[in-house]
Amino acid sequence: MSKESKKGFTIIEVVLVLAIAGLIFLMVFIALPALQRGQRNTQREDDLARVLTAVNDFQTNNNGKTPFNIGTPNSNTGGKLGTFVIRYLDGECTSTTDSGTSGKFSACGQQFSDPQGEPYSLTYKGSAKNFTYDATSQSDVSSQISAERTFYAYTYASCGDEGKVKKGTGERDVAIFLKEEGGAIACNDNH
Repeated sequence: MSKESKKGFTIIEVVLVLAIAGLIFLMVFIALPALQRGQRNTQREDDLARVLTAVNDFQTNNNGKTPFNIGTPNSNTGGKLGTFVIRYLDGECTSTTDSGTSGKFSACGQQFSDPQGEPYSLTYKGSAKNFTYDATSQSDVSSQISAERTFYAYTYASCGDEGKVKKGTGERDVAIFLKEEGGAIACNDNH
């Protein structure tokens, strides 16, 4: 008697291979959004550094003053913060939607927008000189930092732990906060 042998895969082997392939696809689809969010947050942190660089450039050109304490608003450019946004961040763009202490980065040319294409805005939240500090000399400002795509600037400040500001040494010290995707708060200061 001769035994016939059939070559091929059993149903268990096929199911096992499909299950492994399914797990690999599942891991990719779970990890991909997190990777993309991480890349967008990295871009936002780079943009935060760009805003601080513009503040430092402004201070260099204006005897150490910050864009948040430069005097009387200029009605032709939408206010003092609008002037800063136009000249230092929008590349001499000709329009702004500034209103007092908040400057929206103009849409002309989309020169300064977040990784999802929405324009950033910049809000001056005040001086940290008179904040109430806890035992670690930090004040929690995370409740004031609520909107994504908005830079929150404080004078007389430096960065503390996440969502906290430390008192700086003078009005020239600026800390800028930004809420990232996922709720983390990034900060950069000019110390």
